[in-house]
Amino acid sequence: MTRQFSTVRLNFDGINCNFTVILHKFKYKNILKTREKIITYDTTLRDGSQSEGISFSLQDKIGIALKLDDLGIDYIEGGYPLSNPKDKSFFKEIKNLPLKNARITAFGSTKRANKKVSEDPGVKALLLSETPVVTIVAKSWDFHVTDVLRVSLDDNLKMVSDTVKYLKSKGREVILDAEHFFDGCKNNSRYALKVLKVAQDSGADTIVLCDTNGGCLPHEIEKITENVVGRIKLPLGIHTHNDSALAVANTLAAVNVGVRHVQGTINGFGERCGNADLCSVIPNLVLKGKFRCLGDSGLKKLTEISRYVYEVVNFMSVPNQPFVGSSAFAHKGGLHVNAIQKNRSTYEHIEPEAVGNERKILISELSGSSNILAKVEKYNIKHNPKLMRKILKKVQDLENQGYHFESAEGSFDLLVKKVLGIHKGFFDLADFRVIVERGKDGRSITRATVKINVNGVEELTVSDGDGPVNALDGALRKALEKFYPSLKDMHLVDYKVRVVNPKEATAAKVKVIIESHDHKDIWGTIGVSENIIEASWQALVDSIEYKLLKDEDER
Repeated sequence: MTRQFSTVRLNFDGINCNFTVILHKFKYKNILKTREKIITYDTTLRDGSQSEGISFSLQDKIGIALKLDDLGIDYIEGGYPLSNPKDKSFFKEIKNLPLKNARITAFGSTKRANKKVSEDPGVKALLLSETPVVTIVAKSWDFHVTDVLRVSLDDNLKMVSDTVKYLKSKGREVILDAEHFFDGCKNNSRYALKVLKVAQDSGADTIVLCDTNGGCLPHEIEKITENVVGRIKLPLGIHTHNDSALAVANTLAAVNVGVRHVQGTINGFGERCGNADLCSVIPNLVLKGKFRCLGDSGLKKLTEISRYVYEVVNFMSVPNQPFVGSSAFAHKGGLHVNAIQKNRSTYEHIEPEAVGNERKILISELSGSSNILAKVEKYNIKHNPKLMRKILKKVQDLENQGYHFESAEGSFDLLVKKVLGIHKGFFDLADFRVIVERGKDGRSITRATVKINVNGVEELTVSDGDGPVNALDGALRKALEKFYPSLKDMHLVDYKVRVVNPKEATAAKVKVIIESHDHKDIWGTIGVSENIIEASWQALVDSIEYKLLKDEDER
């Protein structure tokens, strides 16, 4: 019978002890089903929208909310209805859509000091949103009460009590975010705890401890939270900001001492340096902490939703983002690649497939034959040391000229096919010409002419463009699409130019990297030349050839 080793952490009279136990496989599966549940609360649509450079449209918010629901998030904070008409529209639209997992939450604050709770515009806006859950932020740092709200400490407690009681009387689930709670405890712990107790006594359902300035260290979060756990009987949550690059660590520290409700955003978007990144918090809880989050297949959708949100906000994804980044499981050094081929756990802390990501073997002058072997396995080639060295030498020679294949795997695949003698050309170039003229009105006009031969048929096409690359791309597509209609599905998504040898100034070589995608894949290609148009042409041709070869392999 298969046996599996597991480490169990137990607490005896405040002393943490680790025991290694052997569990039979069938028993282990049963234990996984009884893991303790962590409630996930996503605030991408509200806190995440406060990131510099992010502005969600109504359809953006709807699309992200549906993705979060499919992921298995428990609560989705839709926005602050008092702040703008868009958030009001979101709540109106989302209630007509069938959600499978999530409860929609409207965000607001405690009533104003000079208003009756029933007349407060913020509280009214929360109720008009008609969400089953409302989240209200309350001041728990006495400094903020006296210097920001400019009310007495007792008045603030009454504002908390009145607001919670009133919302509960209207049938809402109430989550209270204790803003600046940890800073408040450092300054006046008695008052900060009093705010929580008033919320509890007034009927709040969950109380969330907030490190709003993001300045606390994990041991501080753990110590203060542990003190609260023994005094507050309600479910406790944690909401951290990343100003000290510790939002994820601080969230996990709070969970370690009893918190079971975690708040954060996809990709860590948020005010200033952002919030706790749920794309790191969730896999750490599930794969390292052995808690339950999301549904059965939710964890495998993390990479997908991370990239979806990047695309919606028009941000470039962060390659080295843990778990979901394109480089999270990328291996470059030959020693590393050789080791993971023998046992993947040598240089990977989890299987990339667990979070919907994939392993990447990078090719560069640092590569060894193991890298090459790993990359060419898909060609079903037996290990041939001589051939591996030939490919590796070709890569090293080209990188010495300025090529760089880490982000140009499409060009690398074409290179390998050429070395193996299995490359198939889809067209031959006769010549191309690019003319840039400046008109009388001061506007530049760019025109590209391309002459190619496809299976003995000569094509001459002309295309205008916004620049040389756009014009060349247009002319080449115009010539090829009648022969290869699938090229209509391919689009250029990124174009980068880097100087290879800056000492040569304007005569320096440049490398052009083009990123392209179709309905299924993304790939990069590269060109290098002293002439930027020539380098761009090389990368363009590689991108098209890779697309056509990929389509042929899939048929």
